[in-house]
Amino acid sequence: GSGGSGSPSNEAGGGGGDAAAGADVSTVDSTIPGADSGGPGSDSGTTGADAQAEAAPTGPCPEGMVLITTYCIDQWEAHVVELDDAGAEVTHSPYDVVDGLTVRAKTAGGVAPQGYISQVQATQACANAGKRLCMVDEFHLACEGPSSNNWYPYGGETHIPGYCNEGKGSMMPILFGNNSANWTYADFNDPRLNQIDGGLAPTASYPHCESPYGIFDCVGNLHEWGSDPPDVNGHGRFRGGFYGDAEINGHGCLYVTSAHAPSYHDYSTGFRCCADAAGGG
Repeated sequence: GSGGSGSPSNEAGGGGGDAAAGADVSTVDSTIPGADSGGPGSDSGTTGADAQAEAAPTGPCPEGMVLITTYCIDQWEAHVVELDDAGAEVTHSPYDVVDGLTVRAKTAGGVAPQGYISQVQATQACANAGKRLCMVDEFHLACEGPSSNNWYPYGGETHIPGYCNEGKGSMMPILFGNNSANWTYADFNDPRLNQIDGGLAPTASYPHCESPYGIFDCVGNLHEWGSDPPDVNGHGRFRGGFYGDAEINGHGCLYVTSAHAPSYHDYSTGFRCCADAAGGG
């Protein structure tokens, strides 16, 4: 397939980003419960209604997801936790493969997202969170906003370097030399790749890379597996590019890699989940 720089990609480590997860989640979410707890203020009808409207995503959508038309989408690229035999959640490093593990998808700002994951594994991780992988149209709408004239989350058709986490090139030569003929599948899954300084970033590290719907990092950081069934070549699809490149296989939101089977993973492959909105939107 069109391997090269476009496919094996990476999401380099935003070192220790996951440690910040808890703090970030609570800050983000604490703004929402305020709407409910504003009891006394709710006399004034309108204020109550306005507060409710702002808090709407917590109604039809699970926590950490945003409502777009009739579906919900993770605001941030996903990380995962392992589930032990009793179903209890156990921490998982976002730099380690999930082969042979049962994992559940999570989403939060300020966290290193999970790379090294296949479409098959990402499908299962979303399902274990009561969600699913996003369909192609759901990804595009979330990334571009209501106008299909946008190729980038920040609007328009002009690429602005540095607005999203992309364009940094492959991390492979840093660890494995410049002769790509020598690179192995194991090399592409080396946990060190996403921990190289200046590569993968914690989610929402790039404020300009927020779409009109408030979705972060649709372009760059990590490739995002879609729900696409295998094509005639047995290949799946991941979209949006990663921190190494988000232009070669299409511009920004239009970027799609079709060179790999659903079981493929490397340091650049990540995901986020979608879900149907409760009550049909």
